[in-house]
Amino acid sequence: MDNLALLSLLALAPILLVGILLVGFRLPAMYAMPAGYVVVVGIAVVFWQTDWMVVAASTLQGLILAAGLLYIIFGALLLLSTLTRSGAVATIRATFTDITPDRRVQAIIIGWLFGSFIEGASGFGTPAAVAAPLLLALGFPAMAAVMVGLVIQSTPVSFGAVGTPILVGVAGGLEGSDQVAERASVLGLTLPEFVNTIGFQTVLLHAVAGTFVPLIICVMLCGFYGDNRRFSDGLGVWKFALFSAFAMTIPSILYNYFLGVEFTSLLGGLTGLVIVVLAARRGFLMPKKIWDFPPREDWLARWTGKIESGNGEEVAGRRMGLLQAWAPYLLVAAVLVGTRTIGPLQEWLSGISVGSGDILGTSVAQTIEPLYSPGATFILVCLITYGLHRMKGREILASWKMAGSQLAGAAVALLFAVPLVRVFINTGARFGDTALESMPLTLAIGAAEVGGTNWPLLAPWIGALGAFVAGSNTVSNLMFSLFQFSTAERIGIAPETVVATGAVGGAAGNMITVHNIVAASAVVGLVGREGDLIRQTIIPMTYYVLMAGSVSYVFVHGLGANTGTVVLALLLATLAGLVLLMRRADANKPLPSTMRDAAELKGGRE
Repeated sequence: MDNLALLSLLALAPILLVGILLVGFRLPAMYAMPAGYVVVVGIAVVFWQTDWMVVAASTLQGLILAAGLLYIIFGALLLLSTLTRSGAVATIRATFTDITPDRRVQAIIIGWLFGSFIEGASGFGTPAAVAAPLLLALGFPAMAAVMVGLVIQSTPVSFGAVGTPILVGVAGGLEGSDQVAERASVLGLTLPEFVNTIGFQTVLLHAVAGTFVPLIICVMLCGFYGDNRRFSDGLGVWKFALFSAFAMTIPSILYNYFLGVEFTSLLGGLTGLVIVVLAARRGFLMPKKIWDFPPREDWLARWTGKIESGNGEEVAGRRMGLLQAWAPYLLVAAVLVGTRTIGPLQEWLSGISVGSGDILGTSVAQTIEPLYSPGATFILVCLITYGLHRMKGREILASWKMAGSQLAGAAVALLFAVPLVRVFINTGARFGDTALESMPLTLAIGAAEVGGTNWPLLAPWIGALGAFVAGSNTVSNLMFSLFQFSTAERIGIAPETVVATGAVGGAAGNMITVHNIVAASAVVGLVGREGDLIRQTIIPMTYYVLMAGSVSYVFVHGLGANTGTVVLALLLATLAGLVLLMRRADANKPLPSTMRDAAELKGGRE
């Protein structure tokens, strides 16, 4: 068979099936992923003539990768549940309540900065699940709290769980490709160095697109949940919002360059949080008019869930010292820095591996390093925290049960999703009696025919689709990194930039991932509002992929009379136009009562 269109459709079929089952039929991923796995195996064997032993080896390879991924997820969930049970989360939450009553500033500090730090430490949707109840406790409507938590699932996501989407997703997706090895050799890099290069380009793209995310959060918060729905009220905090964006993105770039992808969001978010909290306490760039939600009796019914919103005055949970509460997260950062920078320690930890270099006698290989994995760091810090926070046996047991139950929901889907990806990749002449290219390469050839040199504009949409379908940026990168790489090489542009662009799109796709929405909604008692939330979060997601795609195009082709420059100019002009329209439309509207009352309370200062 040599019909490129038909082969491309066949290669795309497993991914399309998963998407249809998840979106069209609303089946859980635990059912959609096994169906996709069965289809990809059938297509690999029948049309790509892949050897059955290779299929079995690829499945085992995927299971080893999935086990390593679940190990990290469990460690991250265990740390979060440990801090929840010990009372540390309640103390951390309380530190945010006395900074300002302005809801926009609270959303930026808790959602954007604290959420970015949690993403760097835990990943896998936990920031939305942590930020949403914090905001709810401060008096946010449940739906508004979830919306804020979802929108920040973008800029820090590519480096969540100490770099897992890059170190496991991109590296795993590119692993074993002769094309990738050749490109790294041309650049004079080892494969890990090549992956770090992709990670650095990823953080640069995020820094550009992410600059406006805090301001977008404020505009959406005011427009969807404010008195009189004035979007322009969000613009009143633009100076503080941009300052908060740069306080996180600039340190993230520096940490990425000097320390590595593991520390990009972890230390970037922590640094930004410290800078902005200290600045906010001193009134730096703070809005002079305080914005609040309308009175609770005026809230729409769909804004609220089964859990009652707080009033921002009292936070339940055992209290402890601030340093004691933050110590486990600081320990995570310290241990990770030490194990990644102290040569002998790094060599010893990474020298212990589990897996096989020759699975079932094939050329398929996969190992994991259990002591060097972030999962080991999380578990070690949990053990230290038991003594540090003087936790009782029942609290420790409850934290393990909580983490285990949360892991179970992701386990089935991942144990089929990652083998699906590996079977998808391990096809072609190297793995069977065929002259065909592998499935990703076949898709790349078809995409090159359709997109041509404009592919950087399309790459982030593919990444976002992967995250939406798989529920994970890491799995999206595993699935599409080689596809993105091969497409770029096919059309003669820098493949590392295109892979980075796809990874950024995958991060943006987390804003509309059903798994994240359900998880974040559950912790605030919000049920059945997934459609409402997707209709809101698809707005910033669309902005993000358009910005990332156009900037990537300019990275590759430069500024000039080209498609990328035109799209970038139109996007910036549209954003500026929307700001002007919002200001003009709201110019004659009365000041919302919540802002008017707050202004009068402060003596009417402008």
